[in-house]
Amino acid sequence: MWAAGLIILERWTELHQLLSPMALGLLVLSSCLLPSLTLAASSSGFPTSIFTVPGAFPTSIYSKYYNNPTATSAQVQPVISDPVTHEIYPLELTNPDVIATINTKDPHPLPPTASSSKLLQSAIAQVKSIANSTILNGTCAKCIASMEVAKFLALAAPEQGPTFAVELCNFFGFSSTCNATYGPHALGGVVTQVVSNADIGGLDGQMLCQNFLSLCPRPPTSPLNLTGWFAKPKPDPLPAPKTPSGERLKVLHLSDFHLDPRYSTGSEGELFIAQNENSTFNIYLASCSSALCCRANNFNTTSPDTPVFPAPRFGTYSCDSPYALVLSALEAIPVLTDTKDADFDFMLFTGDLVSHDPENENSREFVEYSETVLFDLIKRTLLSGPVYATLGNHDSYSQAQGSPNSLDSPGANQYSWNYDHVSALWEHEGWLNGSAVQSARTHYAAYSVQRSDGLKVISLNTNLWYRPNYFNYINMTNPDVSGMLRMLTDELQESEDAGERVWIIGHVLSGWDGTNPLPNPTNLFYQIVDRYSPHVIANIFWGHTHEDQHSIFYANNATNISAETALAQAWIGPSITPLTNLNSGFRVYEVDSATFEIMDAFTWKSDVNTFPDLDAQLQFGPTYAFEYSTREAYGQNITGWTDSDPLNATWWHLVTEAMEADNSLVTTFNTFQGKESVLSPTCTGDCATAKICYIRSGSASIGLQNCETGFGSVQ
Repeated sequence: MWAAGLIILERWTELHQLLSPMALGLLVLSSCLLPSLTLAASSSGFPTSIFTVPGAFPTSIYSKYYNNPTATSAQVQPVISDPVTHEIYPLELTNPDVIATINTKDPHPLPPTASSSKLLQSAIAQVKSIANSTILNGTCAKCIASMEVAKFLALAAPEQGPTFAVELCNFFGFSSTCNATYGPHALGGVVTQVVSNADIGGLDGQMLCQNFLSLCPRPPTSPLNLTGWFAKPKPDPLPAPKTPSGERLKVLHLSDFHLDPRYSTGSEGELFIAQNENSTFNIYLASCSSALCCRANNFNTTSPDTPVFPAPRFGTYSCDSPYALVLSALEAIPVLTDTKDADFDFMLFTGDLVSHDPENENSREFVEYSETVLFDLIKRTLLSGPVYATLGNHDSYSQAQGSPNSLDSPGANQYSWNYDHVSALWEHEGWLNGSAVQSARTHYAAYSVQRSDGLKVISLNTNLWYRPNYFNYINMTNPDVSGMLRMLTDELQESEDAGERVWIIGHVLSGWDGTNPLPNPTNLFYQIVDRYSPHVIANIFWGHTHEDQHSIFYANNATNISAETALAQAWIGPSITPLTNLNSGFRVYEVDSATFEIMDAFTWKSDVNTFPDLDAQLQFGPTYAFEYSTREAYGQNITGWTDSDPLNATWWHLVTEAMEADNSLVTTFNTFQGKESVLSPTCTGDCATAKICYIRSGSASIGLQNCETGFGSVQ
C-alpha cells in the first residue's frame, strides 16, 4: 500500500507540473464536487482505490493499424480480422473522414407479393376490426384509416412501400431527412414489412399511431390469460432457502460500450461547459447538423467551419465511446478490482456494443465489426472467466432490432446472420458450449447456461419487448410472439424441479418508468417472475438506459407494495459510454457462492468533464475512481439487517421506505444514477416521489399506472 501511495503521489506531482493552473483547478474541483457521496475505497475491501491510465494509446493491443497509432490528432484505426468470417474489415468501414450514408450491401428484405385470395381475406378482416373498434374518432381514426391504405399497398406492391413512406413523411413533415430515414436502403423496407403484417384495425394499428405518431391515446394493457401457462402451481410453502456458504464470488457487470470507431477527434463535440464566477457550471449546447456528434461529417449549424467544442480524444458527454475510452476502461478494471492475478469468477455484459448510428449509416458489416472488436478486447484484456452476454437494441440496427420467425420468407430469418455471428463469437471466445450456442442461433440469441457451481444464467433478447422496435407491432395482443417467454418459463420450471438458482440477464429493462418496454410482454414477464421468486430467481440484470438504476418486483402484480411482498430485484448497470451527459462506469458484485444472492455491489466511474484537459499530453489518460458500495450508501438506516444478509428485494424495499422518510437518500440515488456527472439535474419534490415509484415498478404497466412521468432519466 505504501508503494501504491508513492506512485499516486508521484503521478500527482507530474500532473501538477504538466497541467496549467486553470486545468489543474478544474480537476481538483471535479474531484471535490460531491465528497460526501463518494465513499472511501477502503470500505470496499479493494487494495487500490484509484488508477490513472497512461495517456498514450497501448499500441501493442493490435499488430497492425491503418494509420499511425501513436498520433493524438486522430483515433486509432486497427486492422481487424473476423475469426468467424475470416474477413479483414476495410478502412472505409470506420474511416471518420468518409462515412457512407447509404448501405447498399445488405438492405432489409421486402415481404412477398400477396395473392388475390390473401388480399380479399385481409380486406374483410380489417373492415371487421375497424367496425368493432371503440376509439375511431378524430386524429386517431384518420391515422388508422391511413394505415389501412398503407397496408394494402404493402401487400399488393411491396416494392412501392418505401417510396410511399418517404412521400408521406415529406407531406406531413415528420422528418427533415425522410429519404435517408425511410428510403429503400433504410427503414422503408422495415416499415413496409410491419404494415403488411400488422392488424391495423386492432391493437397493432392503435399502438403504431400512438407510439410513432402520437395520434392515438395509449391503449390499456391487454388482459392476460395465464390458463395453462405454468406447468405447476407455485409451491406452498416455498422450499427452504439455501444455506449461505460465506464464500464470495466476484462478478463484473459491463454494459453499453457503444464503441464509435468513426469517432473523429477534434470534430464538433456539441457540448461545451464553462465555469462562472461562482464556481458553478454553465452549459452551452451547440446543435450538430444531424445524427451523432464527434463525427467528421457533422458540424455545428451556427459554426459550420470551426467546431464550437472540439471532440476530446477520450470522449465527451454528447458522443459515444472512442477506442481510447474503451481501452482506458478495460485497462483500469483489473487494477481497481484486484483481478490482475485473481480473475473474476464470471462476467455479465448486458448489451449495446454498437454506436448510435442512424439507420442509413448502419449496416450488417458495421454491426459485425463492433461485435468482433469488443468481445475480442474483453477476452484479451480482462483474461477472466466466461462472459454471459446479451444483445442490445443497437446490436443489429437502430430501430429494427429483430423480427419474429413467424413472418413470411424472406422476412422470417432476416436477422439470423446476427444470431449466427454473435453466437459463433461467444463459442470462439470459449464462453458458451455447443448446446447454448445452438439455442442462441435458433432463439433470437437467447440461451441458458448451467454452471457447474449450481447457478443457471438465462440470457434474453429483450429487443423483443422494446418499444421502438417496429417489428414488435405485429400481433401485439399476443404477449409472446417470439416464444422467448415460453422458453424462459420452461427453463425456470426445470430449475425449480432441480432446486437451482437462476440469474436472468437482458438489455432493455422491463419496468422503471415504462417508457422503454412495451406493456403486454413485460406484464407477462412480471407474472413469470412472481411465479418463480424468490426461491428460483436470485437476481435480474439489465442495461440500456446508461444509468445506475434499480427495480423491485412484488407479489400479485404489486397490488400490495411492502417488504413482505417484495420478491425479486433487477440491477440496471451503468454504461461505459458517456452518451448523454453521463460519466463512464462499471460495477462488480460480491456474491454468495451457494445462494447466489448479492452481498454487496461496488461501482466505479470516470469523470468525463476532465477529458478535454487530457488532450495536450500523453502521460495521463482518464482516471477511474471508486464511487460507492451499495450496502454502505443505502443500508445505514436499515435496522435488523446484518452484513451476512443479502441485498435482496426485501432489503431494496426497505431502502425505498428509508428514502420516503429521508429524501436525502433520493438525492444520493439520483447522483449515483448519472455516475456523479456534473450535468445531472437535481431531484426533489415530485421527482423524489416519482423516483421511489420507479424503483418499485418492475413492468411497463406498473410504471405507467402508478408513477408520475418525466423524472425517469438524469440525461
